[in-house]
This record gives sequence, structure tokens and C-alpha cells, in this order.
Amino acid sequence: MRQQRAPHGIAAEVEVIRADQVNEAYERVLASDVRYRFVIDTSTLA
Repeated sequence: MRQQRAPHGIAAEVEVIRADQVNEAYERVLASDVRYRFVIDTSTLA
């Protein structure tokens, strides 16, 4: 499926969050306040 979307310029939109924002992101999911996929920036772990 990815091969079909790429030529048309269709891609997933994401919101990059820090590791310390995971709980806030989860609350937003529960409240249906999410417009994009969340991606955790792994460089913020530790």
C-alpha cells in the first residue's frame, strides 16, 4: 500500500513528542484531541 501512496505525495502526518510528554499525549487520545499520529523522540529518553 505504501507504494501506491508515495507517487501521489500522500504521507502520514505526525506530531513528535518528548518522552516526558507521553502521559499528556495519552490524555489527549482519551479526550479525542489528536489530529496526528504521535511519535516519541527517542533522543529524549534517559
